[in-house]
Amino acid sequence: MEYICIGKIVNTFGIKGELKIKSYSDFDELRYKKGNTVYVLKDGKYLPFITASFRSHKGFSLVSFKDMQDINLVEQYKECEIYIDQESRKPLKEGEYYRSELRGLKAADENGTAIGTVIDIEETLGANNYLRIEKEDGGEALIPYVPAFIKEVNIDEKTIVIHVVEGLL
Repeated sequence: MEYICIGKIVNTFGIKGELKIKSYSDFDELRYKKGNTVYVLKDGKYLPFITASFRSHKGFSLVSFKDMQDINLVEQYKECEIYIDQESRKPLKEGEYYRSELRGLKAADENGTAIGTVIDIEETLGANNYLRIEKEDGGEALIPYVPAFIKEVNIDEKTIVIHVVEGLL
């Protein structure tokens, strides 16, 4: 089974076993729907948990698991990452990509000149996301993830073509 990381448990919340999760997913309501199974990676093992409750609070997901609704039972999972089975991933519309699909793509300009490798996707509140690219010279660049700059994404070939303007890199 292949797993995809959807968030990180940053802390507990209250005494009833809720976990405060920094989400890496755009589909939290779907991921943490009551009865769904998620996996917590602890000590190299993917431990399955069934979601009992979900709500959002101040930019975090608050989740509790079935039969784990006590702070003393869940404290051990702080700093652990949460995963889903790749099979449960929802298909996206054409031209939309999961963050995990974008990480590792080789970036080049429209002339085919290598720029670097996508190492992360950074969210901004209310604005566009940015691709963080580790450049060939060792530096980093932030590229707005908008059609004006992102000209082509090819997941199969693991490439992304970027329209470079003066001052972008």
